Amino acid sequence: MTSFELSARFFIQVAVILTACRLVGVVARRVGQPQVIAEMLAGVLLGPSVLGILLPDVQAHVFPRETLPALSITSQLGLSLYMFLVGLEFQVGLLRTQLRRAASVSVAGIVVPFTLGAILATVLVRQAGYFTFGIGLGQAVLFLGAAMSITAFPMLARIVDAQRLTGTRLGTLVLAAGSMDDAAAWCLLAVVIAMMGGSVATAGITIVGCAIYAAVVLTAGRAALAPLGRAADEEGRLGDARFTAVLILVMIAAAVTDAIGVHAVFGTFILGVAMPRGILAHEMQRRIAPLTMGLLVPLFFAYSGLNTQIGLLNTGALWLAATLVLLIACVGKGAACAVAARVNGEDWRHSLAIGTLMNARGMMELIILTIGLERRIITPTLFTMMVLMALATTIAATPLFVRVYRRTERSSDVQFATRDS
Repeated sequence: MTSFELSARFFIQVAVILTACRLVGVVARRVGQPQVIAEMLAGVLLGPSVLGILLPDVQAHVFPRETLPALSITSQLGLSLYMFLVGLEFQVGLLRTQLRRAASVSVAGIVVPFTLGAILATVLVRQAGYFTFGIGLGQAVLFLGAAMSITAFPMLARIVDAQRLTGTRLGTLVLAAGSMDDAAAWCLLAVVIAMMGGSVATAGITIVGCAIYAAVVLTAGRAALAPLGRAADEEGRLGDARFTAVLILVMIAAAVTDAIGVHAVFGTFILGVAMPRGILAHEMQRRIAPLTMGLLVPLFFAYSGLNTQIGLLNTGALWLAATLVLLIACVGKGAACAVAARVNGEDWRHSLAIGTLMNARGMMELIILTIGLERRIITPTLFTMMVLMALATTIAATPLFVRVYRRTERSSDVQFATRDS
């Protein structure tokens, strides 16, 4: 296939992906699901699991293997920008207002699913077909533990906003705990990726390099960026030159952490956290988010969907394993967070609402899984099982939350929030 044919096919892929996301989005909204669910499902529908079975020739023609590298690289750009936006939304202040309760819920939401994931990893790593050949027990345990511990923090923020819980005790508690969970899970994943170097020395260098990068960006980097924020606040806008300068920094951050041996998304997320709040952050979100969320993120979901092969789960034992993964995910995350909230004084209704939201994995799970697949930590079989788990927990989040958290409770929660402040 010539370069002209490859580029033409790529543009056709983009058109097909965006069309599918919009069409599935219409259905998703009618059943009360967010657009992110539509995009996750659209990715699976376009892959070998659905389109590849119903219309294999069409699927092979639209998504030939030769074009996947281009889709992968574009997806990486989308992920890097997306994680930068997540970093911009990261509210360190939340950790101060609900530190004790959030820490308890977060610890429960990390320790329990990590432990259950570790137990499952010790079983699966001894069997063929789940982890790539050569992956050690330590790597398997850390990766599956991190994957089980992740929470869809950006999705949490959107659900909290949609349910008008922003600023309430419940909303603040969930967001604070979710941010802690994600930070811990990303650190665990960084360790796993560092261990892929093949030696303790290489892993140590990578981990130290990642820690130095984070420390420098969050201290000296934040101080160096402060004048940009002040200038934007004084002028009431973000000029094109400063906007481009920030984009250059995002690309450099991605390149640095890639070179360190972790992943580009770590670099852009940390940079987003370090960015000054105010006009600069608002304008970066306003100008980057539409293209990132409307174009680049759907391409990532499509790329994930092309790697999801439900047909690989072709035995009862594999479907039993997939069910076990889902059960461990729900018990380890949802139930553990709910119990922790109850122990910290929340009533059962609020506790169950917290557990339901914390159990949603969303796009953050797919990012971890895609990294694991590309770094050859897990096989397509385990990748597919985990994607199905991510879909199930994310789809269930909003309807379960609405069911357990009655509208009549919101006014009392606002009163609690006022009293706590």
